[in-house]
Amino acid sequence: MLAEALTHRSMLGAGAQGARRGRLSNERLEFLGDRVLGLLMAEWLAERFPTEAEGALGRRLAHLVAAPALAAIARENGVAEVLAVAEGEARAGVRARDNVLADALEALLAALYLDAGLGPAREVVRRLWEVAVTAQAAPPKDAKTALQEWAQARGLGLPGYALASRSGPSHAPSFRVRVRAGEAEAEGEGTTRRGAEQDAAARLLENLTK
Repeated sequence: MLAEALTHRSMLGAGAQGARRGRLSNERLEFLGDRVLGLLMAEWLAERFPTEAEGALGRRLAHLVAAPALAAIARENGVAEVLAVAEGEARAGVRARDNVLADALEALLAALYLDAGLGPAREVVRRLWEVAVTAQAAPPKDAKTALQEWAQARGLGLPGYALASRSGPSHAPSFRVRVRAGEAEAEGEGTTRRGAEQDAAARLLENLTK
């Protein structure tokens, strides 16, 4: 399961340089790991903030399980260095993409859950996300709302979003979205269009507020 969790889908067509016969990518484990992480994070936040309203908890949860947060944790823990990726994809920088690293981290959590159960998975989530959860003094605003407020406060109107590209199979699509506010723009990616819009908004807001 560890090998499966660390196998990018590009390896399935990698021929002689790729996987052993019958090797699976981490897509199925990522599907499960996303739910495992969501459950354990929701449980933790409800426990940590017992008087907070559902909306505030939801904003905390969305921020902590978003691709940029997962990718940062994956990088800190060396996931990119051990992720099996086809040679061509590796040259294209696939290991550096937030959504690829986020998927691998979720797949690893699923493998841990299937092998050892919810308790050990809970321990790992709380150890890896401790800094991120502790840093949330107040519930964060979602990136699109924060960017909209920033732009309107400066008379720039509403940010505009446009789909730049869509790739991947229908069961595991990858979206790339471009956002523009005034003369500034940025691109983001995600496994849903909504997620890509949030990623793009977060990237643009980060650039604008530096």
